[in-house]
Amino acid sequence: MRRIDLLLPSLCTLLLPGFSAMALEHPQPELPSLTLRIGQLTVKAEVADEPDEKSIGLMGREKLADGEGMLFVFHQAQPMNFWMKNTMVPLSIAYLNAVGVIREIHDLEPFNETGVQSTVQDLFYALEVPQGWFQKNKILPGDRILGLPTHASPPIE
Repeated sequence: MRRIDLLLPSLCTLLLPGFSAMALEHPQPELPSLTLRIGQLTVKAEVADEPDEKSIGLMGREKLADGEGMLFVFHQAQPMNFWMKNTMVPLSIAYLNAVGVIREIHDLEPFNETGVQSTVQDLFYALEVPQGWFQKNKILPGDRILGLPTHASPPIE
């Protein structure tokens, strides 16, 4: 059974060659969103918490308004590595730990397929916003984002 599970994604790719192209031709529909707070600022963030939502992200979108973004939610602590394949909007990304503390902020260039690897391992969230938004609003690593979904679990010590 386990071997079938491993082969299924490869078979789908072989049998459905247009599958990944479909995601590129049309951005994913707007996802449910929540309002995050960073000090006095707010960000309306679409929440990508399913594997297919996270893999498509903001691909194919032509714009992202100031004060909007996409929050990627993971269920265990891990390092992060994001890229900009088929993403035309310049973005900044913050990597966050389980309690919403920003550990790192990086700028991402449109269509750049080189991953931006985190230097820390304890990450549960990534927040993408228009490029320069964090800098413009003086948001730095160490700042905390409130309003995150609570279904991510901190590591057990």
